[in-house]
Amino acid sequence: MNSLLKKFTLFAISGLFTSVLNAQNDEVPKGWHLLDKAKTGYYGISTDKAYQFVKTKKLKSKTVIVAVIDSGVDTTHEDLRSVLWKNTKEIPGNGIDDDKNGYVDDIYGWNFLGGKDGRNVEEDSYEAARVYHGLKTKYEDKEIKKEELSKEEQFEYEMWTRSKEEVAGGDKSGAIELVFLKKMQTNLKKSDSILRKALGKDTYTGKELDEFKPEETDVKKAKNSIFGLMSQNDATEATNQEFLDGLDEYVSSEEKKAEAANNAPKEYRNEIVGDDYNNFNDRFYGNNDVMSSNKAALHGTHVSGIIGAVRGNSKGMDGVASNVKIMTVRAVPDGDEHDKDVALAISYAVDNGAQVINMSFGKSFSPEKKWVDDAVRYAESKGVLMVHAAGNDAKDLDANFNYPTPQMLDGKKPSNWITVGASGDPKAGGLTASFSNYGKKEVDVFAPGVKIYATVPGGNTYQNLQGTSMASPVVAGLAAFILQYYPNLSAAQVKMVIEKSSRNPGTEVSKPGTDENVNMSELARSGGIINAYEAIKLASTLKGERKPAPKPQTKVTMKPKS
Repeated sequence: MNSLLKKFTLFAISGLFTSVLNAQNDEVPKGWHLLDKAKTGYYGISTDKAYQFVKTKKLKSKTVIVAVIDSGVDTTHEDLRSVLWKNTKEIPGNGIDDDKNGYVDDIYGWNFLGGKDGRNVEEDSYEAARVYHGLKTKYEDKEIKKEELSKEEQFEYEMWTRSKEEVAGGDKSGAIELVFLKKMQTNLKKSDSILRKALGKDTYTGKELDEFKPEETDVKKAKNSIFGLMSQNDATEATNQEFLDGLDEYVSSEEKKAEAANNAPKEYRNEIVGDDYNNFNDRFYGNNDVMSSNKAALHGTHVSGIIGAVRGNSKGMDGVASNVKIMTVRAVPDGDEHDKDVALAISYAVDNGAQVINMSFGKSFSPEKKWVDDAVRYAESKGVLMVHAAGNDAKDLDANFNYPTPQMLDGKKPSNWITVGASGDPKAGGLTASFSNYGKKEVDVFAPGVKIYATVPGGNTYQNLQGTSMASPVVAGLAAFILQYYPNLSAAQVKMVIEKSSRNPGTEVSKPGTDENVNMSELARSGGIINAYEAIKLASTLKGERKPAPKPQTKVTMKPKS
């Protein structure tokens, strides 16, 4: 996960910027994802209409705890400070585990990527490389009879086979792309040098570049190069330095992937965290620094704002839910998260009273999936709804992998899981996001995930970001909104409400990654985009099935299978 750019598009190398520049006037307003289509023309989720509905019903709102398992959160942000969950059983800063849950001074949540010495994991390797090298001696050049393997061993072997193909399969296209990517990196830095000289300053934003009207041919080309790519990645509010730093990070990550064929990945996490990773019962590691740094916390801060930034305070933007407490659980580095951290993050959230868990992360391999499966079952047993981003590879999840997944190793699926694809707006590229994963069976709903304006680190700073990472918290926020007013609904009922109340746009949409137009029912089980007004109306007709809410535990209670 890069701090600024999830993925650069290689079309930029050939200089094909015309379509991007012509499309730059297609804009959506800040907060478009909350608007009502009938009233404004934008394909938002009708939150004002939904709040008007509960107002007419004279319903009282109950606080809902939403856990954000992510990269970290800026706990000082003006739009988040008052909505952050705080562990009232802990005395801040006394260095004592007051509530005896195994996590010292876990005031805002917990950081499973931290060391006891205060250091934090920010960068990490990719799971494909970890799996390939971790299991290489076990399977390389061995005669494997799959029929003699257990189900878990078959899963492991098939996973290793996929990792071998990805890491060391001999596909030259990745190497060729990396060559072009590095060439683009060099050319963009040359363009930046030209622009800094022409503008008479070293730092400028994409918006300033847009307004700049150069006459010299070389300066025009330089502007088109950088502004075109900034527009494509929705980074026009970023500075040139932030954008180029993001490119450097992306190139570096691709170089690491290329090196993985011959070299085992560096163990970034183990050097800092210091646990026995293979022993799941060694779980009381980490620290209470849930922010880590501005760079690390970008993603998680944005996600948290989408869910529950203070509504109606005339600052920045409004969250979807008006009465939430955001619990921060840090488990997602710049790279691929580790299954143990994810499983324990889920367990921590459940034990401390979360009713909704947002998971805006994913990877293609899950070597310790059994731990995550057990955590998901634990959440299901406690009535906690889990919301997961579908991923940003424009792939069909019915035929591809994006972990964590609700498909258990035993073939069963939990009742408390929603997988979310990213929708957009015709004024911002189309009703489906070009990057979004989809799946007629494996993706449940779509929600706005293009040009979403929300909180970012800095105390009073906001920015547009996009991805299914942004669509997932829109759904998590809607789930919290429903539970605010109908707290007796079970997780399965909330899932049903969100899916059944989603709305098919009534026109064919673009199938991500292709030139094909299809009905949205081909891209998701519900065949629609979520709608808060329709959801709350449907929720109002149901009789709640929720069991009495469990009290927050004083210790971790999840018992994983050995």
